[in-house]
Amino acid sequence: MLSPRLEVQLKCTAKDLSNENYIKYPLNLKNYNELKINALVPRILVVVLVPDKIIDWLKQTEDELCLRYCAYWVSLRGAPDTENTTNVTIEIPRSNQLTPDALQAIIQRISFGGLP
Repeated sequence: MLSPRLEVQLKCTAKDLSNENYIKYPLNLKNYNELKINALVPRILVVVLVPDKIIDWLKQTEDELCLRYCAYWVSLRGAPDTENTTNVTIEIPRSNQLTPDALQAIIQRISFGGLP
């Protein structure tokens, strides 16, 4: 594939959703259903954890742009149907940090016809 594509559903929260192994994020049922289908363009959910105070989220200078805390990703492709009516709590492994290397690996897998 010459031009791999990836769609991202980006969420942001200041709530403490993490435990030792997972980020537990309550995802709206509509978004869950959109992310779990076998779409032509792969889709991932990215949850960005940020500090409580907006002023603490970003630091910007001419030399750097620093976002505090971390972004985590997960693919929900093929996830099971649910009987929930409003949301589904997603468990994202804390090892799934959305780093530059992780994003490059995801794009490389997609470019060879794989999944995120």
